[in-house]
Amino acid sequence: MKFSEIAKKLEAGNSLMSNRDCNPEIIGVAAVDEATPGTLSYIDGGKFAAFVEKTSASALILPLNEVLQAQASDRGIAWIATSDPRLLFAQAIALFYKPFRPAPEIHPSAVIHPSAKLGQQVYIGPRVMIHAGVKIGDGVCIHPNVVIYPEVEIGDRTVLHASCTIHERTRIGADCVIHSGAVIGAEGFGFVPSPQGWYKMEQSGYTVLEDGVEVGCNSTVDRPAVGETRIGQNTKLDNLVHIGHNGNLGSNCALAGQVGLAGGVEVGNRVLLAGQVGIANQAHIGDGAIATAKAGIYSDVKAGAVVSGYPAIPHKVFLKAAAIYQRLPEMYQTLKKLQRRIQKL
Repeated sequence: MKFSEIAKKLEAGNSLMSNRDCNPEIIGVAAVDEATPGTLSYIDGGKFAAFVEKTSASALILPLNEVLQAQASDRGIAWIATSDPRLLFAQAIALFYKPFRPAPEIHPSAVIHPSAKLGQQVYIGPRVMIHAGVKIGDGVCIHPNVVIYPEVEIGDRTVLHASCTIHERTRIGADCVIHSGAVIGAEGFGFVPSPQGWYKMEQSGYTVLEDGVEVGCNSTVDRPAVGETRIGQNTKLDNLVHIGHNGNLGSNCALAGQVGLAGGVEVGNRVLLAGQVGIANQAHIGDGAIATAKAGIYSDVKAGAVVSGYPAIPHKVFLKAAAIYQRLPEMYQTLKKLQRRIQKL
């Protein structure tokens, strides 16, 4: 595909500048430090700016930086510039790569209860199990070995990857993606102490995934005893994420790998939780808050706050504390010297 064709397709809905004097053939996309002739790459931020002078890419997506644009032109590299190169590069990848999606069919080895309702143009792969009362929307893709428990509803164009499990009382919206090994709507961790030991509290609530939610491999979203566990529209869960019973996540959140939310956690909109963040029971996380990797959150976090550490504290305070922590041995020696001087006095 000629670079001019790519630029034209990417310019839809974007305010861009481009170098029209150079129009190479582009056969694929690549990271800027691994790019070869015939590939398209991108530069995002000062950290990678030096690669303009040494990349082998034939074309680049650049920031709105005239110096970088001039450097690319001098080297004969075609370029297009935008305020968000990474986003445009993501759109460029979609021009060259389409995820595997089988043609609509129902494999003969699938077991589908007669009361289940299937939409049009669905794919149901080998050894899929669909129980009674399930409702499947149009264009849904269900890969092999998926199990769907009774009374589940799945919206249009949703994809269930191989070997995920959808338990009863689960509602999944349109355009969702559930990756392999994920378990949606399994029983929450509900046990009540009694004189005879732990009494099991049945989990009779619902699990709801709104439109556009993605759940990574081997992640779990638990069903509550009463009420619902809800994941808001367009929220993304990485691999190995756990959402406890009665959790309520807002829209457009992103949770990285091994994040764990205990029961009843309330998360606002546009919240970012980095890897291995843990949040205790009933905590409330405000809109737009960010928790850095391994943060342990035991109390509410205000909207827009950035927290770090265990237990989590404001990020700026954490950085100061971390700097002091490295000096503790030196400070301890100073303290001992002061104590000896005081004793002599």
